[in-house]
Amino acid sequence: MNKVALITGASRGLGQTLATFLAGRGFDLILTARGREALITSAQALEVYGQRVIAIPGDVNDPVHRQQVVQAIQTIGRLDLLVNNASILGPSPQPGLVDYPIETLEQVLAVNLLAPLSLIQATLPWLKQAQGLVVNLSSDAAVGGYAGWGGYGASKAALDLFSRTLANELREEGVAVVSVDPGDMRTQMHQEAFPSEDIGDRPLPDVTIPFWAWLLGQAPQTISGHRFQAQAERWVIPA
Repeated sequence: MNKVALITGASRGLGQTLATFLAGRGFDLILTARGREALITSAQALEVYGQRVIAIPGDVNDPVHRQQVVQAIQTIGRLDLLVNNASILGPSPQPGLVDYPIETLEQVLAVNLLAPLSLIQATLPWLKQAQGLVVNLSSDAAVGGYAGWGGYGASKAALDLFSRTLANELREEGVAVVSVDPGDMRTQMHQEAFPSEDIGDRPLPDVTIPFWAWLLGQAPQTISGHRFQAQAERWVIPA
């Protein structure tokens, strides 16, 4: 039976790149994203690999959508890899924290932090069964303290802490959890973050493919609890 991966935010950018990479490695896929048309188009493009691809348009912050995802997992009967990639930036251009609308910040935290945790909780029975891996996508904004990045950065810093804590809590259950900073890339979200700049000098998301090949080649429990930079020159598992 093929391994199964669930990827959120899979219609474009890094999520789409990772879906293509995993399909090429023989994974069956469950893909979600808010943009229905883009998601369906991306899923159809993966048919060439001959793997099963289930596309479920929707917002990961919506409990009804998350239940639809769970139903898809029940149908397949397996989940080996959960990639929490879906995120929102917040206002663009981004305001300083002293001017940040609290209602908007609540939405950023809901999508970037609480929705990933909710998906982990909902899919945990299958992850336990498969001794699976959870990958939470972080950002350098989580550690940089960059002016104007406080809202988004806070959501990712908290997600890093969630990842380390869950890794400790789930170790005896055999479920591994890591967080990954993919680095600057030429994506729509990155362009939204710098609306007046030309980001053509940033690499495309496929620059991270060597990292994903390395990560999935490791025993999950040896990497669990660690934070990795996908565009680092080399990757080392801390002692």
